[in-house]
Amino acid sequence: MQLPPDFIARTGRWMTDFPLLETALQDKPPVSIRINPVKSPSALPCEQVKWCRTGYYYTGERPAFSFDPLFHGGAYYVQEASSMFLEQVVGQHVSSPVACLDLCASPGGKSTHLLSILPEGSVLVSNEVIRSRCAVLTENILKWGAANVLVTNSDAAEAGRLTHLFDLIVADMPCSGEGMFRKDAHSRSEWSAARVRLCAGRQRRIVRDVWDALRPGGLFVYSTCTFNREENEDNIRHIAETLHARALPLSVEAGWNIACGADDRYPSYRFSPHRTKGEGFFLAVLRKADAPLRRISVRTKNKSQKPPAQLCEWLRRPEMFRFETTCRDVIHAVPDHARDVFETVSERLHLLSAGIPAGQVRGRDVVPSHALALSAALRPDAFPTVEQTWDEAVRYLQRETPALHEGMPKGLYTVTYRRLPLGFARNIGSRINSLYPQEWRIRSREVPAEAPRIFP
Repeated sequence: MQLPPDFIARTGRWMTDFPLLETALQDKPPVSIRINPVKSPSALPCEQVKWCRTGYYYTGERPAFSFDPLFHGGAYYVQEASSMFLEQVVGQHVSSPVACLDLCASPGGKSTHLLSILPEGSVLVSNEVIRSRCAVLTENILKWGAANVLVTNSDAAEAGRLTHLFDLIVADMPCSGEGMFRKDAHSRSEWSAARVRLCAGRQRRIVRDVWDALRPGGLFVYSTCTFNREENEDNIRHIAETLHARALPLSVEAGWNIACGADDRYPSYRFSPHRTKGEGFFLAVLRKADAPLRRISVRTKNKSQKPPAQLCEWLRRPEMFRFETTCRDVIHAVPDHARDVFETVSERLHLLSAGIPAGQVRGRDVVPSHALALSAALRPDAFPTVEQTWDEAVRYLQRETPALHEGMPKGLYTVTYRRLPLGFARNIGSRINSLYPQEWRIRSREVPAEAPRIFP
């Protein structure tokens, strides 16, 4: 599909090397993944994304990631390489624990990245305003296995009422999507100059609505996946001037081929597929002006709920958690250092998940939640394991009956693939019942002939 003529005319007027971009947008996009340092090997035998320590380009044809059990177990995330530049912001400007808000978080690429790079002791609120996109966000967060995260479904104005709660806000703005033109033909057909103007206005409104939630001196990361100046440099100038913020520079190596933004007064960074190995992306970091700090008041709980002893036996360090029962009687294990943020957010925003949804009390028993199997807080010896071959693991992920190994006693098991937990199953004697969530199952029955080989 051809590029929109108006896009060619508009972009060609200000981008001096536009013919190179136009050619690059007809090329095949690279495939990149980011590994989970808690669950994965330290390196892969392929080209590394230069601005991200855990990012790699996958060589060859795009594999069927949905049929890789390691993907479902949270060993890695398939993410566009340019977006991994967020690591440079955190590495260069965040040196101590923070309360962070990922405002427009679905499907979870930047949130899972933040969970890997924020300083220890930080807490992340991963928020998505569109309810239909929250399920995939929650799924990806839980697969990543971190405990210091809350998932919410609220708009920017609601988040903005959390006065001065956050030290860092990351906002990957809804945009006209020009940077996705070579990956998504639909984005080309949807594009128009009117849509650019609509998006630019919406972005300014979102920033204005959430601004009060950022503490004085805090950092606001503004990003888009589009090329035009209206949604990028023009909006950064508008934010800086109207909200009294200062755009901060980043140290960028020349070999990365990342272009500086068009307005030298407000440092910003552009990724273009004819320069960098990735899709179109724009990012700027703004520091909020200093002012008196105001925290909203909330009702605080003096004590954590006393958890069932059985649940404590499953966690590596139960003393590090507070236990809260939320919707559907699920007991959530929330890190103690996240207590204040949890209590504030749960009172003001629509909370979907908090910490580790660890289990449910049913009569005298506690039934572990699926998220516990994927959590890094699970004790490795909490349950006996049943290791699966690739084809057995795929059937389990399709929610079929797992393989019954000879001599297995009755009870709960952690199902693993290459020693990575995928979920739970229960041996009832004559068969094993899969406890994999119905809504997470692999729906396709067109299984490839062999396993995707992401890791050696």
